[in-house]
Amino acid sequence: MGLPNMDELSFTDSELDHHVRNALKAAIQGDCDFYNQLVAVIHHKEALVTEEVALLVTCLKAMIGAVSCVHIVHHRSLLAAILSMSLWDYGTDVMDALVELLIALASSNGDYVDICLEMLVMNFMPSPAAQSARGLSKKIQVLDRVHSTLEDISNLVPLTPLRLQNLVRDKMPPIYMKEHVIMIYAENIMRLESGVMGELVGSTGLVALMEKLIEFDVEISWEDIVQDDFHKGMFDIEVEDLENHADDIVHDGDELTRDVLIQRFLSTNLSAQKLDSLMVLTFEYLKSCSEGGRLVQVFETLLQSFQKTTLTAYKSKFAQFIMFYACSLDPENCGKMFASTLIDIYVSGLNHEWRMSAVAYLASYLARAKFIPVSFVAAMLERVVSCCFLYCKNQNGNINPKAHKLFYAGCQAIMYVLCFRMNQLLVIPRLKSQLLLMRIDNILGHHLSPLQVCLPSIVEEFLLLVKENRIFSLPETVVEHGLLESEHSRIFGGIKRLDMFFPFDPCLLRKCDSYIRPNYVYWSMVRSTYYEDDEVEGTSDEDVAEAYECGNGMNIPDDRSKGGEDSDGDEFDSRLDKMSITPRDSSHKFGGRMQRFTQMPSKIRPSTSPESL
Repeated sequence: MGLPNMDELSFTDSELDHHVRNALKAAIQGDCDFYNQLVAVIHHKEALVTEEVALLVTCLKAMIGAVSCVHIVHHRSLLAAILSMSLWDYGTDVMDALVELLIALASSNGDYVDICLEMLVMNFMPSPAAQSARGLSKKIQVLDRVHSTLEDISNLVPLTPLRLQNLVRDKMPPIYMKEHVIMIYAENIMRLESGVMGELVGSTGLVALMEKLIEFDVEISWEDIVQDDFHKGMFDIEVEDLENHADDIVHDGDELTRDVLIQRFLSTNLSAQKLDSLMVLTFEYLKSCSEGGRLVQVFETLLQSFQKTTLTAYKSKFAQFIMFYACSLDPENCGKMFASTLIDIYVSGLNHEWRMSAVAYLASYLARAKFIPVSFVAAMLERVVSCCFLYCKNQNGNINPKAHKLFYAGCQAIMYVLCFRMNQLLVIPRLKSQLLLMRIDNILGHHLSPLQVCLPSIVEEFLLLVKENRIFSLPETVVEHGLLESEHSRIFGGIKRLDMFFPFDPCLLRKCDSYIRPNYVYWSMVRSTYYEDDEVEGTSDEDVAEAYECGNGMNIPDDRSKGGEDSDGDEFDSRLDKMSITPRDSSHKFGGRMQRFTQMPSKIRPSTSPESL
């Protein structure tokens, strides 16, 4: 049916209220003439002229006074017309009348609460017709009304926040939606979290956001990242090995720049691009929470979500950097809380794989977080050592990677952290004494033989440091000779290869990296003096001592941090020697034996995942 004749609806407001009420009652009795005209007015959306807009506003306002006459069954078509309206498609007069009607409907009958809330949540995102620049420019107008209406309904219907929880989670746009739609929805989640309903709805929304980050993360397969042999060894791979596989890539002299590799990865992966933008939005929100004194409260929610989603998502490659960045904003509270939670899971958790994942996160975090005080690193390391010492003290058997995988995971974590932190610990007398009293040599020299089970590349680097610094009483044959590459680490790592999982290896997401970089320890910053001078300038004890002032985190000069988080792509001129030392199986390269004291290459690739093998 077409629009009713304007002359036929020449009523005063009070008369129209009366006619609308009668039309609703008549429709229940089967007389739908005026009711159908009312539905037609509300349903008509395209190219409204001034008179049609005025009529629509008048009808919506008339409906407000007649909500008590609305029946959820008999007036189904009218409710459908109202609830299909999008605030993004109208001017402010229609917006105001529509949200007033929604408030009236929700407060008049409990049956209408959920459908009104669902409509408002759907207005978190622009309608398809409004996804132009003009539509997006109305974001403030629309979203201010959406959130104020949610608060008004919450004041009238106290259970609104509980009902809104599931809606916020369920209506999260799928990952194939356009990036700006997903971003707008995420902004609304953050706005809910910081609003009056944040304690209930906000925490659910943040959890949903973390789950969406993981969904994007898992969508990016490791094969996408490791194509063209992008990942290999920890100490054994020179970037020049890639030259035969990457003739189409621009070279900086004889070197593949990190910038080029990242650009190649991101330019072909829409999920990575969306994830990058969504994480940066989250970083900015966390920064605002920190400035507003709310970060610890928000971090507690993130930490709970991390334990349920990220920690158990063994394919996670990037989402965990949300935790890293939050910790960097408040090292004293969030930073220490995160590490303490990880060590607690490792020491007393129930699921063995989760415990192994937790100690991998802890090792990577302690190694990479520049903001963590070295004294705290020592304290966390001591807890891992104590756990391993108590374990092996009661063991009489020999090597068994499956049976003792938690022990081997802890030993590998100890060596990994010390590869990054040993020199800093040794130049501070108190911490050196603490390190030497930890009985690390008792653990590594135990007949469970962790040095033969843990990743040879990590063991090799650790033994180089032991020899250089003349610490720990390890068997002479172990220190003096290279180690056999065996299948032991494969066995204790399990099908997920948790022996090769170092979650805080350098982030390949370009925009995210600019936030992480200023607080991040790259291998080139800390690798030892036994490498040749033309590869890297050695770090003296005095330099290391100066890096620690009053127990604070590392104070390592780093040109990468200049310019802050707004820095552009020029900051990506750092070579691949700034990247991870995380290993990939290298038995194919060495024929079963590691080279004795292999030198660190000047350019090394980022982390490999447990799925890349």
